[in-house]
Amino acid sequence: MAFFTSEYECKLDAKGRLVLPAKIKANLPEVSGNELVVMKGFDPNLVLYTMLEYKKIHNKFASLSDFDAAQRKLKRNFFRSVAPVELDSAGRFLIPKGWIDHAKLEKNVMVVGAGNTIEIWSPTLYEEYLIEDNEEYSDLAKKFLDE
Repeated sequence: MAFFTSEYECKLDAKGRLVLPAKIKANLPEVSGNELVVMKGFDPNLVLYTMLEYKKIHNKFASLSDFDAAQRKLKRNFFRSVAPVELDSAGRFLIPKGWIDHAKLEKNVMVVGAGNTIEIWSPTLYEEYLIEDNEEYSDLAKKFLDE
């Protein structure tokens, strides 16, 4: 299982390619090879999955019923927000234009290790989604980790 942590300031090139930081690349499982999946996040960000992690989620969404309108809608919206990408020899991958627009990415981006996934953010938006108050951080940790 992949294990990603920390945050990295990176740059998109003019073609919309992003070079993964060396520490992130070093934690990619060999079984994933150069194949990754980028998904539009529920927040204004992108989420990068190894193929192994993506398949776990894929199977859950693929098993939704085509005979139920709400499940069909969820399935459709999930799969339209996913794109397979491949790392080139320089460790870069091309982010699709619609995904760049969704996350409001410009030249500077934040790449954030988020456990088994990698998040890609506009630096400005990333700051807005962080917890600034230590008490709130502590309360949320207690609420979700003490269960």
